Amino acid sequence: MAERILSISGLRGVVGDGLDPEYVTRFSASLGTMFEGGLVVISRDGRSTGEMLRHAILSGLLATGCKVIDLGIASTPTCGVMVTALGAAGGLQLTASHNPIEWNGLKPFSPLGSVFDKALGERLLGVLETGPNYRPWSKLGTLTEISGSREHLERVFRLVDGDAIRKRRFKVVLDCNHGSGSVLGPQMLRDLGCEVIVMGDSPDGQFEHPAEPLKENLTTLMAKVLESKADVGFAQDPDADRLAIVDNTGRYIGEELTLALCVDHVLARQKGPVVVNGSTSRVTADLAAKYGCPFYRSHVGEANVVSKMLEVKALIGGEGNGGVIEPRVGYVRDSFVSMAYVLDGLVTYPGSLSTWVDHLPQYTIVKDKLHCPRDRVGLACDALRSAYGTAIATEGDGLRLDWPDRWVQVRASNTEPISRVISEAPSPEIARALCSEAVELARRAVQ
Repeated sequence: MAERILSISGLRGVVGDGLDPEYVTRFSASLGTMFEGGLVVISRDGRSTGEMLRHAILSGLLATGCKVIDLGIASTPTCGVMVTALGAAGGLQLTASHNPIEWNGLKPFSPLGSVFDKALGERLLGVLETGPNYRPWSKLGTLTEISGSREHLERVFRLVDGDAIRKRRFKVVLDCNHGSGSVLGPQMLRDLGCEVIVMGDSPDGQFEHPAEPLKENLTTLMAKVLESKADVGFAQDPDADRLAIVDNTGRYIGEELTLALCVDHVLARQKGPVVVNGSTSRVTADLAAKYGCPFYRSHVGEANVVSKMLEVKALIGGEGNGGVIEPRVGYVRDSFVSMAYVLDGLVTYPGSLSTWVDHLPQYTIVKDKLHCPRDRVGLACDALRSAYGTAIATEGDGLRLDWPDRWVQVRASNTEPISRVISEAPSPEIARALCSEAVELARRAVQ
């Protein structure tokens, strides 16, 4: 049996080989016990295994007395929005995010509409270990099915000048890749007056390309943007909390610059603190400095970013994986906020998207992975610290090493049984060389 991955991000595994309905029911019942039979919002992405696992989730929640609101197929940020809109005790999204099609998972939400932090995650693990509190037949929960799309859209639309966007009649190519973004994405863009070309518009989970919105997986989108002479191409991951962007020249500008574009647009209009994680490009740090705004880094992980945002009362935050967190919509990564902010920025920016991107601070970020047990990551960190003695070392989330114009990090993944190695520098050659050297140092250390 393959390993089930439990972390502060929730639960993930391969369906039929580690992730089974019996365990999912226990996980959900443990969550229902934590929520003391309160109101719980659930939703799922379009994966083919979702319907089967949905029933396992319902069994666990109803058996512990919860009042379940089922949004059906909906994005992860929509689930977070509806937790706060309904004043729920929490929520649960059924998704494996960017993992391959055979995976699925459960992502629990706090009453803030954010993913679980460490404290809540440890409480849930404790209930999993001791066992859930099942209710008698007369005190079982209830199930109601609703849509959360309108509430989510209204929160996003309050952030932007919808009339100005509609006047521009942007042409947009949206790659939903048969994920849950197709429920809300095309509707939102059309409501903003865009001419929309949708790729993968049925949320059935039958991905047309690998689920993670990386350059090598989006060649069709890049070609479509060029062919249709679109203003922008957007690519969502399967649960639509992350967004990658293709500019009007058909150039993949990636996930890192999704956050940077949104931060640039927001800080130009309003000043406030910015929070990103320790693996995010320094472009956002440069932008915060440009606008005279406080800048903070958290440990990697959406929950850690949210915790820091709450602590410093951040105006905006997110992660370099294309995940923008806008507190006025919800404390959860949101691809719909990202799309709306980019379009709103294009209304006021004196040029095309490619021009806007070219005027951002220029860096190259390179990401690689290393297969090694989590308990050996410390050996890799020690090797890099020893080899790069002139760098400023930041520990606590693996190891990050900073020089004046570049950095490298090695850390264990929260969602996969791998370690990630990330570097960034002013040129592609320097960034690739630094990342390759760090990977080789780490590999030799853990062998």
